[in-house]
Amino acid sequence: GKRKRSSTSVLYDSDESEDSDILVRKVFAKRHCIMDEDESSQEQQPDKTCHAENISTNRKQKVLAKLKELARQRASRASSSSGSSEDSNEVEEEPLSPFPLISTEGSEADNDSMKDFIDDDEEQEDDDDIDDIRSEKQPQQKELDRISKSQLLEYYVPHLTRCSHYVHFQRIVKAFLINAIDDTFLSSLYDGTRQKKYAQDMLTSLHYLDDRFIQPRLENLISRSRWKDRYKERVDCYPNVHIIMKNPQNMSCQACELNRYCKFDVLLSGKLYNSRTLEADDFMPHDKQVLRVGTVCADRTRVYHNLKHFKYKLYVNCSAVAQLDGVEDEPVKDTVERLFSQLEGNGWIRKRYDDLEDYMNDADNFQEEK
Repeated sequence: GKRKRSSTSVLYDSDESEDSDILVRKVFAKRHCIMDEDESSQEQQPDKTCHAENISTNRKQKVLAKLKELARQRASRASSSSGSSEDSNEVEEEPLSPFPLISTEGSEADNDSMKDFIDDDEEQEDDDDIDDIRSEKQPQQKELDRISKSQLLEYYVPHLTRCSHYVHFQRIVKAFLINAIDDTFLSSLYDGTRQKKYAQDMLTSLHYLDDRFIQPRLENLISRSRWKDRYKERVDCYPNVHIIMKNPQNMSCQACELNRYCKFDVLLSGKLYNSRTLEADDFMPHDKQVLRVGTVCADRTRVYHNLKHFKYKLYVNCSAVAQLDGVEDEPVKDTVERLFSQLEGNGWIRKRYDDLEDYMNDADNFQEEK
């Protein structure tokens, strides 16, 4: 750039000036300055080249020394730990792998680059160790989480405790036998008066029967039906049902109010009772309802009613067993244990439990109305 501008100025002067000496002197002055710069740069270049080669050699030696030290540390660390064979192969092969040389533009930049290289390698190695530890602790952590969740469920939702269905059923039978002798037992369970473990276990089983066995299936049967609320309330209130086949009539079904060939009479009877204490109400004890329904509604009524009033009928049967017992002046606990052993021995409890499973299966397999 300097040479171009200087040559232009010389030509411009040559056009206007007639004095060639001035022109020669100008040209020589310019050339002399340029040649001085070139010569000085050529003289300094060998010194700079030698100095850069020395720095590059020293720097390469430092890099190799640090790499060897790093490889030695990793090899010793791998041998002390119980690492896999793949890790040991990586440690042996790593010093022999070619690393890219770092740019030699300044000593400070080289040092910073070396520090970054070493720190990244060590951090990666630490991350691998952390991942190994996490992978080892992961199954144990999952097990602890599972146990803690189950304990929390049992604490905050006691009716979800883990127990076999038949054990829940046996506890319910014992609770009904106790209430048949002492009619305040169930009410004291629900109001929280009884806090002993056996009483809390019985309360848990009662909740399990209502909330896990019966109620979800009843809701499923109702949600898939066309029943009117009035018909559902009647089926809920009467604990006894008789379904009788009659001559078919083309009429409005009294359950869903759709035109059907109705050939079944649903006869509802019995006393209204409390769903928790199972205490019967003597108001209108002989009241009855007769409703004409179609085939599908009759089948749904049978399945729904069996589940809805199963607990009450089980309690009525337990009360009948307690009343037939002729032993007097015996502690309640001994009487209940003796009656329970008899019912368990003759298969009475197992038979009632099988009936409950049949009712649940009927509800699960019931098809929707067309």
